[in-house]
Amino acid sequence: MTLLQKPAIRGIYETHLPVRNLEHSVAFYRDTIGLELAHRNTERNIAFFWVGEKERGMLGLWGVGSAPLGMVLHFAFQVDRDTIKTSYDFLQKTGLAPLGLDGEPVQEPVVIGWMPAVSIYFKDPDGHSIEMIHILDEPSRPDFGVQPLSAWLAEN
Repeated sequence: MTLLQKPAIRGIYETHLPVRNLEHSVAFYRDTIGLELAHRNTERNIAFFWVGEKERGMLGLWGVGSAPLGMVLHFAFQVDRDTIKTSYDFLQKTGLAPLGLDGEPVQEPVVIGWMPAVSIYFKDPDGHSIEMIHILDEPSRPDFGVQPLSAWLAEN
């Protein structure tokens, strides 16, 4: 019997908070706390902040009614690039469905171009969204959107 190699989790990379008033919360975390605004999407009523350097951590704020996660919560484990490469097989072998950014089934990790980061998502037993994420060294490409890792590699 072969032992399944578990992911090498390095820490929690990001966490997300639902907020009543996104404008007020953005001002608080930017101006009062001093976090750097990383990305803002007014259509989705969300904002992301770097916590320290982008490789260190991120905070996501979701305005009322904007979170696609409903009442479930989301956080991300920081992992290395090798762990991302093996994450799809690991999730499959443990009976967890590998998911994309919007909870859709995927065949490989996805790249979020504005960061850029490679991620794969899955659900815990309570339906919370869990992500394994690795920040890429390449420059940010917001125009890339969110696509499979193979598309990112083909263009870089």
